[in-house]
Amino acid sequence: MMEVISFKLNGQEVTLKTDPFRRLLDIIREDFDCKGAKEGCGEGECGACAVLLDGRLVNSCLITAAMAAGKNIWTIEGYRETERFQLLKNKLAEHGSIQCGF
Repeated sequence: MMEVISFKLNGQEVTLKTDPFRRLLDIIREDFDCKGAKEGCGEGECGACAVLLDGRLVNSCLITAAMAAGKNIWTIEGYRETERFQLLKNKLAEHGSIQCGF
């Protein structure tokens, strides 16, 4: 069963026809080439697949296409283009912070 699902991805309205139970993680990686969110545990424990959904950090491996409908989703690809990210990145660098990078 396929449904038409629409949501905002990194500030752009997107629409696709997909299985409503398909994982958001798979949609953003396969259909929109946003590879920053990665499959880690696939159970919502590790956070490698984290995205912002309506301003809240969620594990995209636990979110279905139907749950994403009408929502505002930001991946690291979109978020890194914002002023807020640039400020955060600069402050982290200024203080010698590092990221292990799953």
